[in-house]
Amino acid sequence: MLVEGIFQVLTCGFPPLEDRDKSLKQLSGQDFFGGGTFTREETIKLEEMERRAVNDMFVILSDIWVDNEEALGKLETVLDGFESVEVVPSLFVFMGNFSSHPCNLSFHTYSTLRLQFGKLGQIIAAHSRLKEHSRFLFIPGPDDAGPSTSLPRCALPKYLTEELQKHIPNAIFSSNPCRVKFYSQEVVFFREDMLYRMRRSCLMPPSEEETDDPFQHLVATITHQSHLCPLPLTVQPIIWTYDHSLYLYPTPHTIVLGDSSQQKAFKYTGITCFNTGSFSIDSTFVVYRPCSQEVELSAL
Repeated sequence: MLVEGIFQVLTCGFPPLEDRDKSLKQLSGQDFFGGGTFTREETIKLEEMERRAVNDMFVILSDIWVDNEEALGKLETVLDGFESVEVVPSLFVFMGNFSSHPCNLSFHTYSTLRLQFGKLGQIIAAHSRLKEHSRFLFIPGPDDAGPSTSLPRCALPKYLTEELQKHIPNAIFSSNPCRVKFYSQEVVFFREDMLYRMRRSCLMPPSEEETDDPFQHLVATITHQSHLCPLPLTVQPIIWTYDHSLYLYPTPHTIVLGDSSQQKAFKYTGITCFNTGSFSIDSTFVVYRPCSQEVELSAL
C-alpha cells in the first residue's frame, strides 16, 4: 500500500507450492531432474520393482573427518554394525566436510589428505560384505578441496581420492548437490550449513504461528522457493550456467540436507526432508528406507 507516496509492505510470503503431479503434467514429459525420461510402461515396471525393494536401505553420514582418529574410529563402529546385519545397506552416502579444518592449497595438505582418504578406503575394505554388496557415494562439503566455493561444487579432486578408489573400486565421487534416482523416486542430497546461513541472512524473523522449529522454516523456504540455496549472490556465489542443478522443481520425493545443525526430520506437503547432523561432532547419522520413505534418526 502507498502511505504519503511511500510503498509499504504489510505482509510478505512465499509463492504457492505446486503439487508434483501437476508440475509433471505441465512439463509434458520433460525431465528436469536428470537421468532421462521413461515411458508409461517403463514407469509402471519401475514402480513394481520399487515395491519389491523393501530391504533397500541408505546410510547417510555428514562430516566424515578423515584427519581425525576419533571420527574414523566411530565410523568403523558404524560399519561393524552394518557388516553383521542380515541385509547390508545398498548405499552409503558420505558427505563432507572430509577434514576438520578448511583445506588450503598447499601441497602438504593435499598429500596428507590423500593418505588419509587411503586409510578410509582400508577401513571400508576391511568389511568384506559391505565392500561387495554396497555402493559408496562421496559428496564434498563447503570447506573441502575444490576450485572455488561457488555452488554447485564439483566432485572431490581425483588426486585426493585415488588411494581410496584402489580399495573401493565402485566408489562414486559426485558433485554437491547430488541427485539420485531410486527406481521411480527422486532423491536430492545437499551438503551445506543452510540453517545457519539462512538465519544469518534473514531480514525479518519467520512467523511462529504454525511452528517455531527453525528446521521446518528452512524446509518450507527451500521448497516454496523451488531452490536449494535461495540466498543473495553476495552471500553465496552460484555458477549461473549450472544454477538449474539447485532447482527443486518439480518437487522431489526426498530432500537430504547434510547440515551441521541438530539432526531433524520433517515431512512437508508429501516431501520427506531430513538433516543428518554432524557425525564427527555429534555422532549422528540417518538410516533411510526409500521404499517406505521411513527415516531413522540414529546416533552412536
